[in-house]
Amino acid sequence: MFLNTIVSARCNALVSWNRVVSNNNLRRGVIPVLIGVFLGAISPQSILGQQVGNLSEGLTFYASFDSSADADVALGDKKVYHSTSLDRKTPLSGLPSDVVTLDSSGKWGKSLRFGKRSEIFTFYKGEGNVAVSEANLSGTISLWMKLDPQKDLEPGYVDPLQITDKAWNDSCLFLDFTKDDVPRKFRLGVFSDYRFWNPKDISWDKIAEKDRPMVVVDKPTFSADRWTHIAITWNRFNTDQTDTTAELFVDGKSMGKLSGKQKFSWNPEQLAILLGIYYTGNIDEVAVWNRTLGNAEIAAIHSSTTRLQP
Repeated sequence: MFLNTIVSARCNALVSWNRVVSNNNLRRGVIPVLIGVFLGAISPQSILGQQVGNLSEGLTFYASFDSSADADVALGDKKVYHSTSLDRKTPLSGLPSDVVTLDSSGKWGKSLRFGKRSEIFTFYKGEGNVAVSEANLSGTISLWMKLDPQKDLEPGYVDPLQITDKAWNDSCLFLDFTKDDVPRKFRLGVFSDYRFWNPKDISWDKIAEKDRPMVVVDKPTFSADRWTHIAITWNRFNTDQTDTTAELFVDGKSMGKLSGKQKFSWNPEQLAILLGIYYTGNIDEVAVWNRTLGNAEIAAIHSSTTRLQP
């Protein structure tokens, strides 16, 4: 009924406009354009506010945290783990309850609340949950964050996310906040195999900022009063293609991209999705795809009024 009413109204508007321009030589060009605009405006997708495309396609991991810290969807292990070291050699199942809890004030439902900077690290196993390919590696990760970086974060680097099987500078995609900038900068790090991106083993402090494989947001707009959507895409790593990219999105908008060859030699058995390293704040709705989402899909996730429906 609702759709029929809108269709009828749009058609009446088209008829009226047709009369106005009936004696105008622009009619032949204007009407088809208007028809396209009106029909596009009344598509069921736009009326119902549905997301662009099929966001369940290629989804390999999804954790809503609404009922549990374990993942809702996982092609690998659904369980959440924690460890007292970043090498994760002694994993323990479950959240470190004195550090990370399920908080009722999520983006939708509950979220993960990281209460303090800690040397206990929360993670999910990457095998199956993050696509691994030696020939053509692509993917996307999406999550929501809520914090005031200047007030909530303790001194030192803070990594809300790392995907790696080794370390932050070796086959690692990460998000971090800088340690002493005011305001603290927000960055995407795209660190291929260490010997690939730093073959001369140059010390980090001697690498100019412009030469570091990072996308930097100088004045990020995070807030403790609202949720900020973050997405990372990576496209055609481990190939010789010229369109190899990694891109950072904040609230549906691109903050920049890195172009050029990337080599990520991930060992699936050691790969992990680490959340909230030295972080204080909330994280919600963590999702991973084995494909590069388009800009419209990322914007749709940001603007959606409901949680992801895998």
